[in-house]
Amino acid sequence: MAFEHGALNANLAAVVGDDPILMMELREAFVASASKQIDLLQRSRCDANWHFSALRLKGLAATFGMHRLIELADEAVDSAPGDPAILRKLTRAIDELAFTDEA
Repeated sequence: MAFEHGALNANLAAVVGDDPILMMELREAFVASASKQIDLLQRSRCDANWHFSALRLKGLAATFGMHRLIELADEAVDSAPGDPAILRKLTRAIDELAFTDEA
């Protein structure tokens, strides 16, 4: 998913221009918000909570044009609550965004 960090950087740059500090802060906010939704997915035990968190993650990803993350969120919507395979994919995707050349 290395291409996704480029999409995030491009979309952030379009909004904030050439301000690397603001870009870093927005990137961190995006990763924190996405991580929160993944945490809620991990703790979901019913369909309603699972779907709500997956749809919130999808909306967040759509706001920043993160197409692969949108696809993963859609996959989560169609999965059973607590599906370990999709949770691993989502966690890996956000980890890659969090640890990719942030500066």
